[in-house]
Amino acid sequence: MAVGAWSGDGEGKVLYVQTHGVDDPGRCATPFFLAASAAAMECEVAIYFTMYGPQLLQRAVVDKIGPKGERGQPLSYFIKQATDLGVRLYVCQPSLDLNDLLIEDLIDGVEMIGGASFNELALTADSVISF
Repeated sequence: MAVGAWSGDGEGKVLYVQTHGVDDPGRCATPFFLAASAAAMECEVAIYFTMYGPQLLQRAVVDKIGPKGERGQPLSYFIKQATDLGVRLYVCQPSLDLNDLLIEDLIDGVEMIGGASFNELALTADSVISF
């Protein structure tokens, strides 16, 4: 898939938009879980991280965010599950600046795209879901 574009003309293109960060841990894993589910259904899937969302992609935090107590999995588990199924991770450059982050601070495989590329993804997606 070209950066900011879907790879084919087929059906089943789902774009998730993640706006919440580490201060709202209850909203962290769900987009990855749903994206992995859609990818397992053979949909083309991407998650776009904007506003505080890029915080979730920091190498230093993906293993620290998780459920309270001993039940459940850390955020890194859900990220790996999604990316192993082909989910693309995109980040907004101004949102990196907002969070004092550089692309190098993020996990491997994250691609930076601009507003026009995001809009192209959104306009051509069959569904856009925001968290």
